[in-house]
Amino acid sequence: MKPYTFVNLDTREAGQLEVLFPGWDGANERLCVYSPHDDDALLGAGYAIRAAVDAGAEVTIFIVCSGNAGYSSPEQRDTIVETRRRETRECYRELGVREENIVFLGFPDFSAIQYVGWQIAPDREGHFRRTITELRTRRITRILVPNHYREHIDHLAASLMASYDAPQSGDAFAVDWAKPHTVTSVAQYAVWADLAPEDAVLRGRDTSLRANTAVMADESAEETIRQGIRRYVSQQQIIADLIAQRQARRMDDGRYVEVYLRFDPRPKLSYAPYKAFLSKLPY
Repeated sequence: MKPYTFVNLDTREAGQLEVLFPGWDGANERLCVYSPHDDDALLGAGYAIRAAVDAGAEVTIFIVCSGNAGYSSPEQRDTIVETRRRETRECYRELGVREENIVFLGFPDFSAIQYVGWQIAPDREGHFRRTITELRTRRITRILVPNHYREHIDHLAASLMASYDAPQSGDAFAVDWAKPHTVTSVAQYAVWADLAPEDAVLRGRDTSLRANTAVMADESAEETIRQGIRRYVSQQQIIADLIAQRQARRMDDGRYVEVYLRFDPRPKLSYAPYKAFLSKLPY
């Protein structure tokens, strides 16, 4: 049994990372995961991250928020940001992500929505220049976007950032930031809430299957995620719950499930159906 099996839920075809990322080119790929908080990419996209690393791809994690609200006792308040940065490096090392590929954007918890965009005040910038420069410089080819639907305001902010950045990375503007580089494809991952129902309806699917791609991972892959979670010692009051909740992913055959939605972040408007409709009207 392979450690990972990716399944296209619309066609029922199975394979490896090419199912999630069409045209996947192994070691030539560079995946970037936008993580609203430090552990979200691990919790929602851990299998895909590890599968990409195993395939020889370079993986980068953008940690959007600083973790400054993540203290469980008043004594942790002044040190929690640096503590969680250290724990984050240790966590993603478990998945094979190199320390220099973890980018801390540092926006305050529960406040990232204020930083969506470039010039957000006369003397203050938002996320845009930093992330676009990083995407271009690192020559990112694929992006994983966090779920925007009813999870957390910081997840919504990170989803907006990632979905907008993906096509913008390849556009010929602000070329002094870094040479434009095209992102080939984008997919959305869920951390703990279900994905939005609209895409499933548009695909003519039952809304109980809102994702269009699933990953089945073996016990060793799941244990890697658990080891990463345990690195967040400062969060020990909730770690046990996080690990316990992951049992809901377990299938009867012992494999674990992770789901994604492949989508186009910049869909083009087709005039064809409008022209066909209008041509039949007696006007």
